Amino acid sequence: MKLVIVESPNKCQTIEHYLGAGYKVVATKGHIRDLAKKGEGGLGIDIKHGFIPIWEISPSKKELIESLKKYASKAEEIYLATDPDREG
Repeated sequence: MKLVIVESPNKCQTIEHYLGAGYKVVATKGHIRDLAKKGEGGLGIDIKHGFIPIWEISPSKKELIESLKKYASKAEEIYLATDPDREG
């Protein structure tokens, strides 16, 4: 099975239909992580060590992450189908 991860649950059936058998399409239902509200100035960036982002997983997404891990463990390939926004 090949796993395709999209952001919007509305896209899952349509994409799965186009890809056909052998693909599983799952949605993250929005962003999984975001910049933390810590670090210098609460920006979520470690300025002193090369402007490294400090990421936090959204508490509401922890169960979803466990589900994605189960799908990923069974997948031979994983595709991240990002939206053309700040992450994409």
